Amino acid sequence: MDLAYRISIFLLLSTALTTINASIHIYKNQLFNEVGNAYLLPGGSEGLAASLSSDNSVSDGRSFIRFENITFWRTWAAADGHSDKEHSNGLIQAVIFEAADRNNIGGSAYGGQRSICCTPDLAKLEGCKQGEVIRIPSATDSNWPIVLNIHFGGNYLSTSMDKTEVPIMKTGMYNLFFIACDPKLKGTTMSGKTVWKNPDGYLPGRMAPLMKFYVYMMIAYLLLSAIWFSQYVRFWKDILLLQHCITAVIGLGLFEMILWYLDYFNFNSSGMRPVLLTSWVVTVGAIRKTLARLLILSVSMGYGVVRPTLGGLTSKVLLIGATYFLASELLDIAEYVGNINDISGRARLFLVLPVAFLDAFLILWIFTSLSKTLEQLQVKRISAKLDLYRKFSNALAAAVIASVGWITFEVYFKATDPFNERWQSAWIITAFWDILSFPLLCVICYLWAPSQSSQRYAYSGDVGEEFDDEEAQSLTRGQSGGDFSLVKQERNNGNAGVSDHEEDTEEDKRE
Repeated sequence: MDLAYRISIFLLLSTALTTINASIHIYKNQLFNEVGNAYLLPGGSEGLAASLSSDNSVSDGRSFIRFENITFWRTWAAADGHSDKEHSNGLIQAVIFEAADRNNIGGSAYGGQRSICCTPDLAKLEGCKQGEVIRIPSATDSNWPIVLNIHFGGNYLSTSMDKTEVPIMKTGMYNLFFIACDPKLKGTTMSGKTVWKNPDGYLPGRMAPLMKFYVYMMIAYLLLSAIWFSQYVRFWKDILLLQHCITAVIGLGLFEMILWYLDYFNFNSSGMRPVLLTSWVVTVGAIRKTLARLLILSVSMGYGVVRPTLGGLTSKVLLIGATYFLASELLDIAEYVGNINDISGRARLFLVLPVAFLDAFLILWIFTSLSKTLEQLQVKRISAKLDLYRKFSNALAAAVIASVGWITFEVYFKATDPFNERWQSAWIITAFWDILSFPLLCVICYLWAPSQSSQRYAYSGDVGEEFDDEEAQSLTRGQSGGDFSLVKQERNNGNAGVSDHEEDTEEDKRE
């Protein structure tokens, strides 16, 4: 394999593995990897905004990368090759560069393979120093890329790096690598930490806008909660079980947005994400996503409006709900809790696929059930409920089309930005799914708003449309539209209602 290709792949994978890391990157006996004629250790990759001031508080307007307690350990064989009187040997270099300047590290002689470390031929051609990293000054700032030298002394096994702070004066995606060009340093390990800070705190640049986004989402859920709960309390005696489920989804959504904000606020203040708080966030999120999907599935089956129960389908719905919760919880824990470096790309793919498969299966099941429900309503000529379900199906179809379109855009976005140079726009990839789910929830709340006639309309009217326009509006907008007695309608319906119930039961068994 061509060396330049290997170097590019390593840089790309290293960027992917470290971008989602905490702003305080901790290294515990991490091993240098051999890449071409160098040994590399990725130190991190984050979007950083330019410094605004020179104060010394958390939100002081400064932006920097700081090295703290960095210690390197070489092998016994490497140490024994030197005498205790040697002042410095075994060079390790910390290299910081902007993603746009990634080609300024390394070079090639006579158009051959690209090397990270200076070779005898490159020393003659480019004037680099043999045994050190090849550094080409940036076109915008000759002081960049930054290269910091750390030497071992004598025959000591370890050496420590002085506490160093590199100010960031230009907005960009910055990468840090520790590089050793000496072949004798094979097997070297490193411990310590680096602190990456933006002007407003420790949140990585691509995540910083999400803190404000969750504030707006909290406000949106608060407004929806106020409207829904006012009707919920007002018509408490007529509430359907379906409306209890909608209430739970709204409450969980609000609680999740609050927890996300607290998680990001703590992350921004301290530079670390506490495992307990983040675990709570992802668990509440997994419960909310699972309940929301089961709610849409149940509504599509006609539960609460066309049929009083799901019958024989209840166990199947609960089974897929439990499976989806487990798959979603494992994926979110791997994605957000702890250090992203703990799992490999294959492991993450292994966790993503079950969630994607279950989502596709649920969409298919939802639209199949929705089609059957619409067909039943058309046959029974229940125009009020048919109009309600047509509105719901249109909203659901629009959400699915938007989801497919966004997934296509997301794939394109990531494929055309392998080094995360568009990091300032990356937050919208995460935020979109919350943005999409909220309007759909609002539509469901509007269509199934609590009303005085909720119970009556849920379990009656299966013999034809006998309501006037005002009563139809009552079903969809929560207005009272007459005083039809359930007992009276059952008497009028007679055996027709019984046969309809038996028909639904047989259909449940077939499904």
